[in-house]
Amino acid sequence: MKILILNPDRCIGCGTCEMVCSLTNEGIFNPTLSRINVFRYSDRGINFPITCLHCDDPLCSKICPVDAISKDEHGAVIVDQSRCVGCKACMMICPFGAIIFDIYRGEVIKCNLCSGEPKCAQTCVWDAIEWIEPTLEVARKRREVIEKILHYSST
Repeated sequence: MKILILNPDRCIGCGTCEMVCSLTNEGIFNPTLSRINVFRYSDRGINFPITCLHCDDPLCSKICPVDAISKDEHGAVIVDQSRCVGCKACMMICPFGAIIFDIYRGEVIKCNLCSGEPKCAQTCVWDAIEWIEPTLEVARKRREVIEKILHYSST
């Protein structure tokens, strides 16, 4: 099963991933409705694409009081909107800030891996987002990226 890999060292901050995500999921170009967000640290010259990493044992699923969060057949951690009560506990516990609140519909939204074919990875010409088979090297790289994300989000 493939996994999503974020490569901030390759991200130029163009926002293509945000636009293609909102277009795919919402039918409009609106980065505030994107399931991926690029955090731009212009003072450091660093861009971080941030989205759900579809954890093996997701905290968001554990904390959901109505069991609205589960994994699908593609390994995506998804939200069942018919069960979600909008308490936002999942948003608060996600260490990556990968779950957002859609103020227009009053729902939490997050990456669903585009049914196993993430458009953000398909359209990123810089390979800052990759959809690849996991290997030990990929796992090591993913861990390094997660550590960078957590470091920059706390500073």
